[in-house]
Amino acid sequence: MAYPLPRRSALTLAAAMLARPSLAQTGDWPNRPIRWVNPGPAGGAGDVISRLVADRLSARLGQPVVVDNRPGAGTNIGMTIVARAPADGYTVGLATIAANAANKWLYREMAFDPEKDFAAVGLIALVPNIVVIPPSVPARNLQEFIAWAKAQNRPINFGSVGAGSSQHLAGSQFQVITGLQMQHLPYTNSGQMNTDLMEARIDMLFQSISAVTQMAQSGRMRPIAVSGTARVGAFPDLPTMQEQGVDITSTGWFGLCTPAGVPEPILARLDKELGEIVDDPAFRERIAATGSIPRKMGRAEFQAFMNEESLRWRDVIRAVGATAG
Repeated sequence: MAYPLPRRSALTLAAAMLARPSLAQTGDWPNRPIRWVNPGPAGGAGDVISRLVADRLSARLGQPVVVDNRPGAGTNIGMTIVARAPADGYTVGLATIAANAANKWLYREMAFDPEKDFAAVGLIALVPNIVVIPPSVPARNLQEFIAWAKAQNRPINFGSVGAGSSQHLAGSQFQVITGLQMQHLPYTNSGQMNTDLMEARIDMLFQSISAVTQMAQSGRMRPIAVSGTARVGAFPDLPTMQEQGVDITSTGWFGLCTPAGVPEPILARLDKELGEIVDDPAFRERIAATGSIPRKMGRAEFQAFMNEESLRWRDVIRAVGATAG
């Protein structure tokens, strides 16, 4: 004869049964492919770094890590996908200076909260920008360019891959420090932006190094400075902006995050694997070859870093009155 369970026991059993799948999924994670959302375009610096890390993460986890490029709205489209994904460890996203620091100050409405809707995993690399100008501009260094710009009877325009990008923010900071009148021209296609610079339809770019190395080295555009605190391997003779009297050392950056609420054991595993990848000498050499600087940060440090970046760019954005959609 079967006896009904007391109400409390029945509820306890039901709760335990509901908890089992979650525990099992955490314990055998990963048992299927992981989606890596890159909120930038294919072929960009974020795409290159995403694929370099995803390949190595796949080998370590024993499951495919598939890069899914979802550009648009200054990285907001891709990161909205990450924020709304199930918190099960099967969707991760490339954290960037745009979505995770600057966009909340640029956009009137956001579909996610960068501080509440993601869990930080770790930093991967810093990405200095190279300052390039058309060969037709009669300047050979940053101070000569500033003098030339001040002599023009119009605002100086600069391009970027979109509002909130490291290029846009560097240009805005340059405007604040130099006092130049400047106009931001956002592009959806970095190839067209580079072409417009070479043909002098725009005056300057703060561009990712990997995107313009060949064009700059061949003389189709002229490099005059790099951002960041040190010179870069691809252009060892090119002084930093700080060396040339313009105190800009900020860089773009890329890291890894997940939707908020991913179980602690999964976050800890991702943190461990990512840290070991960034520490690997072969990986560091490969990243450096793209013009980026490998930089390891664990979860807590990376979250604090993103919070600091958000406040830094809030002040710059307010100073120039920049807005986006």
